[in-house]
Amino acid sequence: MFGRVLVAMVTPFTPDGDLDLKGAQELAQHLVDKQSVDGLVVNGTTGEAPTTTDAEKAQVIKAVKEAVGDTHVLAGVGTNSTRHTIELAKQAEENGADGLLVVTPYYSKPTQEGVENHFRQVANASGLPALLYDIPGRTGTAIETETLLRLSEHPRIVGVKDCKVDLLATAKVIAETGLDFYSGNDELILPLYSIGGVGTVSTVGHVVGNEIKAMLDAYDEGDNKEALRRHQALLPVITAIMTREPGAVAVKAALNLLGLPAGPVREPLAGATPKLISELKALF
Repeated sequence: MFGRVLVAMVTPFTPDGDLDLKGAQELAQHLVDKQSVDGLVVNGTTGEAPTTTDAEKAQVIKAVKEAVGDTHVLAGVGTNSTRHTIELAKQAEENGADGLLVVTPYYSKPTQEGVENHFRQVANASGLPALLYDIPGRTGTAIETETLLRLSEHPRIVGVKDCKVDLLATAKVIAETGLDFYSGNDELILPLYSIGGVGTVSTVGHVVGNEIKAMLDAYDEGDNKEALRRHQALLPVITAIMTREPGAVAVKAALNLLGLPAGPVREPLAGATPKLISELKALF
């Protein structure tokens, strides 16, 4: 529904840590025009949603959608409160979002009944299609296979951003439903695509969106050797951005090195270390 290569976009801030809406628009246009991405996901973890206000989230959605026009803009709305998530879903729809990204409620570790009820209520609260975000390493709770099978019957639950790192479970849901699976782990884009995934919601796509697209194109054309070569060529960038420090920290550092709008991170995140910056300079 949303294309193959989506970027989990950072939220640019000014040097003082305020919202940089002009920078957000410039970055969004760059990603669409220069990195050939199919869609943008704003207000997610990489967008530092835990440290932006609801009002700021609304401003980001509106500004980015104005900047990129027909390009898909999805809004992260997930919180650990069902009521708050519903409010954010309605706000996202009012401000022009094309879809929702809804993470599993975190920290409180609800039962699967609670997880399913949460997603159903949020999906019922707006007219927007929703991707569920399955990332148990951060939330403490996985969306179990049987829960996903039941949720797949909801007309507005259209896919999953998959960070569970369980290809067997993922393959079962892909085989038995029409859900679109997007890899949320940049190192697993090609493996997930090869078992029926549709693409990625990527962090490193900020700087290598074209290369990800070329990798998926090669696979679609039946050139598995070329797809593998491109996958392996991406590994140094994925390693630097996704394994050294938090992804938002690393990708903002990379964007700043490239002269693109990003700015600092908000506390409690700390800025990139000199060691990481040196590693990024060697790549870009």
